[in-house]
Amino acid sequence: MKNLLKYSLVALSLTVAANAAEKIVVGATPVPHAEILEVAKPILAKDGFTLEIKEFNDYSTPNLATEDGDLDANYFQHLPYLEEFNKNKGTHLVKTAGIHLEPMGVYSKKIKDIKELKDGSTVAIPNDPTNESRALDVLATAGLIKLNDNPLKTPLDITENPKKLKFEEIESAQVPRTLDDVTIAVINTNYALNANLNPTKDALVLESKDSPYTNYIVVKAGNENSPKIKALDKAVTSPEVKKFIEEKYKGAIIPSF
Repeated sequence: MKNLLKYSLVALSLTVAANAAEKIVVGATPVPHAEILEVAKPILAKDGFTLEIKEFNDYSTPNLATEDGDLDANYFQHLPYLEEFNKNKGTHLVKTAGIHLEPMGVYSKKIKDIKELKDGSTVAIPNDPTNESRALDVLATAGLIKLNDNPLKTPLDITENPKKLKFEEIESAQVPRTLDDVTIAVINTNYALNANLNPTKDALVLESKDSPYTNYIVVKAGNENSPKIKALDKAVTSPEVKKFIEEKYKGAIIPSF
């Protein structure tokens, strides 16, 4: 009877402790963001927080869900995208901790070297303003095109196109699926990894490591100093997370802290 009472009290204590843990709900794209957040889970648990990760495969829904309060935070985007989203959607989202950089890359199933690119080739690029501009910058750095000085560029901002490249503007998550149809595609690293592409091995051209496109934790303005967000920021910039990023992605994803 004493043992039964003892075990019942232990079970009750565990239940109370579990219920006492404050939940943090974070929206993220699957790779690498959700994978990185998984490493932060046990760190947050030690501080009394339960991390719930909700996965999304687009860049709009998690921002709207954060604005509406359905998510405490999200983790998938860089600052230029966030600023453009706030401007276009009237949202009030702010960045907190900077976690990692995903160098954008040029991929192909048709050629093995960017020097093999023929005149009139078709190029797939993301269609959202910031990632489209970023993709064009990658192509310009590779010497394929020249651009004007507009801050957000589209194919209309190409001033020189010696190879007469043709551009297809595709939703970011769908760009990897175009590889069977186009000659080259400029793909965000998270979607490249999701398509089993290794940026350091498979990319014909890879964005410079001094790129400004760090991926941040993002919250609704006013929540950035809440205890749960402070705990989240601390966990995702921990030595454990940094080691995981370096060992797991081997240079395809670069810690920003």
